[in-house]
Amino acid sequence: MQLYQHKEELEKWECRVVTVSFESQETAVKYLKDTKLTWPVILDEEKKLYTYFGMGKGTFWEIWGYQTWLAYFRELLQGRLPRKSNGDIHQQGGDIILDRNNTVRYVHVGRGPADRPNINTLLQQVHNLSASEGNTD
Repeated sequence: MQLYQHKEELEKWECRVVTVSFESQETAVKYLKDTKLTWPVILDEEKKLYTYFGMGKGTFWEIWGYQTWLAYFRELLQGRLPRKSNGDIHQQGGDIILDRNNTVRYVHVGRGPADRPNINTLLQQVHNLSASEGNTD
């Protein structure tokens, strides 16, 4: 299950999702068109945010290990072809949650393309943060 499938729930909690990409503007626009995501994209071609949050280069086995192939296989089963990256395929990504004051509340640095937190983990983090900030609807 993808995060965008929980868009209404995230909006209820006044959560804003932003995608950060080190790819070119042209590639980012194509990604948004292909995925039909409506979230804003921050281009970080110099990878300053990646570096700040400790997202460096993944090893060969982190990038091309069992979990990556399993994720690609799942995509194929759902009729989706994995996207070819035009950028640095060894760059780690991650998920970060900030509160309303831009204080970092959760960080997950992925060790490879398939290393992502469970959607329910992210939703629980957002829910907990939302409840602590007084938005309990």
